[in-house]
Amino acid sequence: MSPTPIPGYYLRHCPQGFAVHFCASSSNLRAVRELARTGLLAQGLAADVVDSVLLVLSELVGNSVRACGDHVPLVAEVYVTLYGIAVNVHDPDPGISTRRRETPLDSADAEGGRGLGVVDLLAPGWHVQQSAIGKQVRCRVPVESQCVRPRPR
Repeated sequence: MSPTPIPGYYLRHCPQGFAVHFCASSSNLRAVRELARTGLLAQGLAADVVDSVLLVLSELVGNSVRACGDHVPLVAEVYVTLYGIAVNVHDPDPGISTRRRETPLDSADAEGGRGLGVVDLLAPGWHVQQSAIGKQVRCRVPVESQCVRPRPR
């Protein structure tokens, strides 16, 4: 995983993934998504699993932007574990409550409000906790154990 340097974020490689500090913007989110896609595919994960991870990542970053505003400083972590793909997003809002809208996922009329429902489906058991910089949403996208092959060091 060696992306093209992009202004506005700091990348730290970790075993089986990365942590990136970035200022929320559409271009930086695209860069983080591409970093995750490239790295996870390089580790041999199936494209559908990678797509699920990218959707969860996008929803969590979007929720942070809605809670904190545009250009908020965020930290995103994506890495492979023995039990799936960890996706964690930190933001500076210390509030740990989450607001779920009662929007059915199959609603043809709704224009929004499905994000946390999608996260519930793709990363069951996600949770929010206070962190040193505000709060952190932690989740894991489950993967069949034979599909998760951490890279040799």
